[in-house]
Amino acid sequence: MIKLVLCLFGLIVVSARPSYRDAIPNGYAVFNPCGTSFWEAVGHYNPDHHTIEKNPFALAFAAAGHVWTADLCRADSDGDGRSNGAELGDPNCVWTAGATPERSSTGHPGICEPIGSGPCASVAFTCGCQGQACVG
Repeated sequence: MIKLVLCLFGLIVVSARPSYRDAIPNGYAVFNPCGTSFWEAVGHYNPDHHTIEKNPFALAFAAAGHVWTADLCRADSDGDGRSNGAELGDPNCVWTAGATPERSSTGHPGICEPIGSGPCASVAFTCGCQGQACVG
């Protein structure tokens, strides 16, 4: 019985996290600097799968209570010189949950771009990395 309860609790927790994508502009269409598809796991270092280590945007989003706020929008979580809002298509920080963002996503708020150059040259992230190998 305990195993069943733990299993069900685990399913609830795991299935709830994709709902975070509803709480950010273009959450289902975040730019992928590593490929042609969208970045599905926005707060993680792997575009398709959840990793234990969270990217800087995930940490900022958690600190904001998992809510899109004006402060989170104006912040530059990944240090690439573009605000989270500009990267996610809400450059004026006016988006609200359920609304259509002003623009498409043109960057990733948790992955410093352009990867390996400019302000991101000192960031250890590389496309295709997994877990701790993604941070440095």
